[in-house]
Amino acid sequence: MACRTLPWGVVGTAGGAGLLLAALTRITGETGERFSLHLLRGAVLAFATGLVFLLDDPARHTTATVPTPRPVRVALRVALLVPATAAWWAAALLLVPPELRPPVADITLEAGAAFALAVAGAAVAVRFTDVPRPGPRVAAGLLTSAVLAMVFWPGRWALFVPVEDERWAAAHDRWAVALAGAVLVGALGAVEPLRRWSWRADPGRRAAGRRGLRRAG
Repeated sequence: MACRTLPWGVVGTAGGAGLLLAALTRITGETGERFSLHLLRGAVLAFATGLVFLLDDPARHTTATVPTPRPVRVALRVALLVPATAAWWAAALLLVPPELRPPVADITLEAGAAFALAVAGAAVAVRFTDVPRPGPRVAAGLLTSAVLAMVFWPGRWALFVPVEDERWAAAHDRWAVALAGAVLVGALGAVEPLRRWSWRADPGRRAAGRRGLRRAG
C-alpha cells in the first residue's frame, strides 16, 4: 500500500534531472574539479527537491483515521525510498570522472544532510498544516533557502566551499551538525500532533458545565 502511494514519478523526474547534471561533469574539460563540484551539488539539490514530495498524500484526511500511527507510516515511506536514494547517489558519483570527483565521504555527507533536510521539511509541513500535498511549497522553500545560503551565508560558517579551500574540513563539521539536526527535526515532525481540547469544539462538556453551575447556584 505505502509503496503504491509514494510519489515515484516526481522523485524519478528529479532524479533524472540530477543525473543529467552529474553527467555534465564529463564535458567540463579543463574547468576541473571546482565546476564538477558545483554540478554535483546541483544534482543533490535536484534530487532533494523531489524528496520533499515524499509525504504528499491526497487521501491524507482519510488515512489519518487508520490504526497505524503516523510515525510508522512516515518511517515506512522513508525506508522504502532509502534503497532508491542510495542507488541514485552511487550512479551520480560514478558519472563524475574519478579525477574530478570530490572526496566521496565529504560530498556524501553533504548529500545526506540535504536529503534529510528535505524529508524533515516535508514532515514539519505535514505536522503543522492540513494541506494534503505540501510538497510544492516545501520545494519552493528548499530552493529559496539553498540560493539564500549560497549568497548570504556568513563566510566564517561557510558550507559551500571548494575542495582546495582551507575551510573544507570545518565546513563538513557543520554539515554533520546539519544532518543531525535534520534527523531530529524530522523525527519530531513525524510525531502525531497533540489534540487541542477546546470548549468550543466540545458542546457536550460545555452544556454539562452550565448544568453544574445552575445546580451550584
